[in-house]
Amino acid sequence: MGRNNDVETIFDSEHCVCDVVRAIADAQEDVIDQTCDVSCVRSINNLVAPVTANNLDTVPFILYGKDLQPFRAFGADIEMNGGTPEFDCTESFIFRVKEVSENDDCCAVLELLSFDDEQPDQPGDVDGAEGDDTPCEQIDGEEVNDLNRTGICITVDLKCFCAITCLPAVSVL
Repeated sequence: MGRNNDVETIFDSEHCVCDVVRAIADAQEDVIDQTCDVSCVRSINNLVAPVTANNLDTVPFILYGKDLQPFRAFGADIEMNGGTPEFDCTESFIFRVKEVSENDDCCAVLELLSFDDEQPDQPGDVDGAEGDDTPCEQIDGEEVNDLNRTGICITVDLKCFCAITCLPAVSVL
């Protein structure tokens, strides 16, 4: 899907979450290569709007499982603690699509996004949604410019999700 395609026609298959995430990935790729007030269509359109001055490169989103509960992912990187490598856990409800498979299997690589501005962390500091029970608790009151990439990616089957909420397009690259 390129800039000239109508974003309203992103639903190409019976897997709408997969279709939306694929459209986000395509739009983000266009930016890197160079209606509701808040919706996936609006966020994607803002991302690919005249790129001259908006500097937007990411449509962050929240996924919901078939039970309609928000999906929270966990991952870990390695931080040094006095010369000793230790795992450092990150959890988040907010994702950035890195890649979506080209075939119909709807596999995607998603990067966890966090409002933690102290990367890298001290070992034991949990990023992201620690103690937050909902996505709103993770994002409410946070400054948009504090949303960061974590470098922690997960691979998911997008067919396992039944809903997606897109946040407004932002710059995290």
